[in-house]
Amino acid sequence: MRLNKLTSEEEAVIIHKATEAPFSGEYDGLFKSGTYVCRRCNAPLYSSESKFHSGCGWPSFDEEIAGAVKHIDDRDGERIEIVCARCGAHLGHVFMNEGYTPKNTRHCVNSLSMRFISANE
Repeated sequence: MRLNKLTSEEEAVIIHKATEAPFSGEYDGLFKSGTYVCRRCNAPLYSSESKFHSGCGWPSFDEEIAGAVKHIDDRDGERIEIVCARCGAHLGHVFMNEGYTPKNTRHCVNSLSMRFISANE
């Protein structure tokens, strides 16, 4: 598997599990048709069809592409961390039962963990 070179800011989030500041990510307000892929290994993670506006300050999705995202108990013992199933890149956290969508799931993902590919490309 070929891994992309990361900036120090991307590495802090993807490898060292930091969190970008709310409302600072390039994809929080993006609602175009396309696919979000892992910034580290290019694996498809989320379809734009599963993206919704939660107002939390990070891109939110109510469903991952089947098999693309692993759910792991977070080291804080309270949350569920989500990582790329292919390369283990830290994506963010998943929250349940908040009522935002009928699926009742919110994947709260750092923009720095993903790259958007437009459906027109």
